Amino acid sequence: MNGASPLRRASEAEGNPPALHARAMENLRFIRETMERAGSFTAVPGWGGIWIGATAGVAALLAGYTAEMARWRTVWLLEALLAVTIGAISMRRKAARAGIKLWSGPGRKFTLSLAPPLAAGAVLSVVLAGAGAWDALPGLWLLLYGTGVVTGGAFSVRIVPLMGCCFMALGCVALFVPDPWPEILMGVGFGGLHIGFGVVIARRYGG
Repeated sequence: MNGASPLRRASEAEGNPPALHARAMENLRFIRETMERAGSFTAVPGWGGIWIGATAGVAALLAGYTAEMARWRTVWLLEALLAVTIGAISMRRKAARAGIKLWSGPGRKFTLSLAPPLAAGAVLSVVLAGAGAWDALPGLWLLLYGTGVVTGGAFSVRIVPLMGCCFMALGCVALFVPDPWPEILMGVGFGGLHIGFGVVIARRYGG
């Protein structure tokens, strides 16, 4: 026999809706995040980004903030090749662990959206270098790399386009400040931003 009074049962019943509402909102948030990840490219490598940032920091120190354009150009070209290699290997490994196909669905969209701004940056770099406009290259690289990350990040988790916006902001500043700030900002961007966001991605999105 239930000894609870009618008033007590009514009070408990009135207290249930807030608890049910909270559980329902939690379930909806879980479902929304699950669907977001299912339709997003989550193989963006956090640890790979950290390594890219570390090598970019070393490259900034080796290139130096001097007028030795030959050394500056060589160091950053080698760093770009190294970064692409690290990014490709780490992305492939993360995708393999998660059972994600790189060339289908969100992975294909991510890659195809990232590539055009990078290709445009490569072409413009050749043109500007031929014209002797070396001081414009750091801002150009930051801006177009950030643009690629934003467009590719539209098919990834939300932190990726945010990282791209930070690169774009640094690129815009680098285009309008005097030497040696463009080179410093490039080191901060390709070094610091990659490490900072890489840590967050590694912790929150599985490496």
